[in-house]
Amino acid sequence: MTPYSLAFYMEVVTTGTLLGVGPADSPDRVTRVLGSDFAENVFGERSLSRDYGLAEFYWDRAGADHPWSGNHFTLQVHRLAYRDRTLVNETIRARYGRFTPRLRFEKLKRLLERRGVPLLEIPEFPANSPYFRTFWQPDSEVAVSVIGTYGEYSTPDNLQVGDVYSIRAPMAAEEVEWRRAQVG
Repeated sequence: MTPYSLAFYMEVVTTGTLLGVGPADSPDRVTRVLGSDFAENVFGERSLSRDYGLAEFYWDRAGADHPWSGNHFTLQVHRLAYRDRTLVNETIRARYGRFTPRLRFEKLKRLLERRGVPLLEIPEFPANSPYFRTFWQPDSEVAVSVIGTYGEYSTPDNLQVGDVYSIRAPMAAEEVEWRRAQVG
């Protein structure tokens, strides 16, 4: 793992932003920062997503005459395992360099803990357990999804137990409490 790509992940988990762009930012602001090379999906008049390769941003709105409201962004880290060098957005690559195909969770967690940024394990949805585990950073409200155990048809074959699957922001404290309430 290049130290630069680790710095990228650490910045996202610590700040809850991607190159300073947060989940609540408008589509125009995200495009100004990440550029216009994206795939766009519109679901009716109320949902919009833009796929920048590694990063995806999501918005919704009350109706066609209302502005877009940021919902969340997700880093689809698992996509790196396909070894497509163009997957990482040009803007991100220019700042952080090359990204390796897999991100080991324990390494990321250890480096974050050294900076005083803890990741707390929270309950996983029953449908995803035990194949995935989720860790949450309460200050930035970032969730990190990790391969918990291998399952044929449940986890990607090109990832290993302990690899990061995705990173999402935000995951509000209310969702964490709801998950905890579901398990007991």
